[in-house]
Amino acid sequence: MQPEQFQLHADIEQRHWWFVARRRIVGRLVGEVLPPGPDAVVVDVGCGTGANIAALADRYDCAGIDTSDQAVELARQRFPDVRFLIGRAPEDLGELMQQARLFTLMDVLEHVDDDFAMLSELLAAATPGSHFLLTVPAGDSLWTEHDESFGHYRRYDLDRFQRIWTDLPVAPLLVSYFNARLYPVVRLVRAINRKRGRAAGRVGTDFELPSRPVNWLLQSIFAGEARRLLDVLHGRKARAYRRGVSLVALLRRQSGDIDIRRKPTDLPPDRRQLKSEI
Repeated sequence: MQPEQFQLHADIEQRHWWFVARRRIVGRLVGEVLPPGPDAVVVDVGCGTGANIAALADRYDCAGIDTSDQAVELARQRFPDVRFLIGRAPEDLGELMQQARLFTLMDVLEHVDDDFAMLSELLAAATPGSHFLLTVPAGDSLWTEHDESFGHYRRYDLDRFQRIWTDLPVAPLLVSYFNARLYPVVRLVRAINRKRGRAAGRVGTDFELPSRPVNWLLQSIFAGEARRLLDVLHGRKARAYRRGVSLVALLRRQSGDIDIRRKPTDLPPDRRQLKSEI
């Protein structure tokens, strides 16, 4: 991400429907697997400007880490009661790596070339029994300037997403598309943006704060998916969403050693890799 995009996040992520609804869903999922308490440590890897982990700080002992000093400085200014570290996980987390009961990686894996290495490194260093909550953008057909501006390597389908942890000592508790109700609208907007050759919002992204009534409506529609996701998590009579703008997974680290592994060579090239080869 570029400096202008970190500033954009800091400006709107407390109000914009997508950020707010996603935090509400994530908060519900976290609460289902980790009882709140002063000893319940949650670490946000790739915390950006801090709003995601700060939303959990009234119930958990929270910390965020990011490689961007600008993002962390914005996070510290906005949320002084939350610990924020500049560095790379797991090596720069120190004792927090073993203390954490839950890790969040919210739209992080698409920003790294080798997502297999990143997740396996974190899982290898984590305590058995800890949880990982992952979100990533979904659907290659939704790829636009928005993804390029954010430096995404890829958007995921379900098989590509699940393959990152397949054959590791991990129990997937929930894997589903989400932001599914608004998928047709987002797909239409993205198609229009591709034809126009530019993003719909600020600094090369699709983020623009809509009017208050529209913002509230979109937030309510997206956040309303939490009930179905909780039903899937608990094995109640509900199916995971079959398509959506994003994917979400809730994993539990099982006992067993984990070797760091690299991205398989049989995978198709990422979008960013293809562009660099042109």
